[in-house]
Amino acid sequence: MHKYLKRVVRISLYVLLVFILSLGGIIGYMYFSADMCIPEITEKVPDHKLIIEDNYRQWGENYLRKSESGLWELKVTGSDYERGTAIGKMSEDLLYYQEKVFVDQIKEIVPSGSYLRFLGFFTILYNRNLGKNVPEEYRREIYGVSQACSDEFDYISTPYERQLNYHAAHDLGHAMQDYMLVGCSSFATWGSQSTDSTLIIGRNFDFYVGDDFAKNKEVLFYEPDKGYKFVSIAWPGMTGVLSGMNEEGLTVTINAAKSSIPTSAKTPISILTREILQYASTIEDAYEIAKKRETFVSESILIGSAKDKKAAIIEKSPDNIGLFTTSEERIICTNHFQSDIFANDERNLENIRTTDSNYRYKRLTELLDKNKPIDEKKVASILRNTKGLKEKEIGLTNEMAINQFIAHHSVIFKPEQRIIWVSTHPWQIGKYVAYDLNKIFKGNPDFRKEIYSDEYTIAEDSLRYNNTYTNLIAYKDLTKDIKIQIKEKSTVTEDMLKMYEATNPEYYHMYEIIGDYYDSQGDKNKAKIYWKKALTKEIPKISEKERILKKIK
Repeated sequence: MHKYLKRVVRISLYVLLVFILSLGGIIGYMYFSADMCIPEITEKVPDHKLIIEDNYRQWGENYLRKSESGLWELKVTGSDYERGTAIGKMSEDLLYYQEKVFVDQIKEIVPSGSYLRFLGFFTILYNRNLGKNVPEEYRREIYGVSQACSDEFDYISTPYERQLNYHAAHDLGHAMQDYMLVGCSSFATWGSQSTDSTLIIGRNFDFYVGDDFAKNKEVLFYEPDKGYKFVSIAWPGMTGVLSGMNEEGLTVTINAAKSSIPTSAKTPISILTREILQYASTIEDAYEIAKKRETFVSESILIGSAKDKKAAIIEKSPDNIGLFTTSEERIICTNHFQSDIFANDERNLENIRTTDSNYRYKRLTELLDKNKPIDEKKVASILRNTKGLKEKEIGLTNEMAINQFIAHHSVIFKPEQRIIWVSTHPWQIGKYVAYDLNKIFKGNPDFRKEIYSDEYTIAEDSLRYNNTYTNLIAYKDLTKDIKIQIKEKSTVTEDMLKMYEATNPEYYHMYEIIGDYYDSQGDKNKAKIYWKKALTKEIPKISEKERILKKIK
């Protein structure tokens, strides 16, 4: 019997070893066979002299300049690889800064060097077919940009692979974080709902990877050799489109929807919307392009069209697609689907039931009803609104508000007039500066000077100069400090806690953090008092409420 057991154990270990080796072989094969489809570049780009003068840079007929508004303004022309090369030549320092900020943020979350290398391995494994799902034109452009990237981060992967993967990171973040920090809001009005009856669109791009990540916002003016000229708002190195308008008056903005965790990479949403902006002039054109591409997360794409004189929403999941239109002369888009295609979709219904998306939808409805007919100044005031339904105070930075003070950028479009307004620091509180695409694409603007149209500027929010802003900054700073003290189980003075409570008295999360502090000090009774107080405030998601209840129990 003893010999029999030893034999069974030996056979079991042998089978297990074979399984491990087989699995390792499969994973190894998948890793080393990963193909990012590095483009073959055979042509030579012109060897222009790079001109750098203060905040102005020029390479051939390509320009990069920092405006007095704080926005970087980039104009590139020509073929795909030529455009990418031009961006790289003029932006080497900006590309380094953006990548370092992004990597440092990851290191803050994952401080282990060995685990970071594992994540790099996993990313290559996961995105092994990413290149096949990105059109060659954009791979060539990204490759051109990558030639200027630092080798400091080569331990992650090559510059080209990193830049390609960064375009998919936005999508993966949606799925992995359940868009916790991606709660975008957008809307459009036309006809009787607009002051001058023309189409007007507003959107907040609430994507937060730290304040430093949003430091260098870029307004990119593209004049490609194929397709339409267009403007896009992003960060250095981002060739995909998050918010933009083309010369035909077609606009795109993206709003994350609830996704399952994807199993493999497909076409990143920002690459799909780039293709739409460059090659579509109507809602139908945009929808046909969207149908051709497979994506690996769910997204709502708000399309505004000067030709159609209205807006519609393309709702796309990994498995389905729908086009949502409305008989009203306005449309609202938060983070859930509205078309009949997704009416019985369990994930979408769960999203509506358990998150703040439906709450913000109702708040936008309320604000649009109150302010109609809508013009650009009213759009700005709506995008800056910090309150909840029926003007209730719900606390600063609450995800239930239209303005959550995390927006990377906020934009307003008037497609029929070809005018776009872009927010300036901080968030959407600073002034909105306007760019007239008629002048920029049909004229010959001097990029050594200011190119925005000053006559259309929307003044900064008065909130910037009152106690609300002071309290907001104090709240953000104290939150960081107290979280560090909680982690280290250090002591915080009662005066500091009282000051912290005074900065944001209507926000549930502030009370949760104070409760967490007392819990870290072993004072369970005080912790429960503050956690229970948090439950009396407006809480965005059911999961957050359950988290606090679990702490109390």
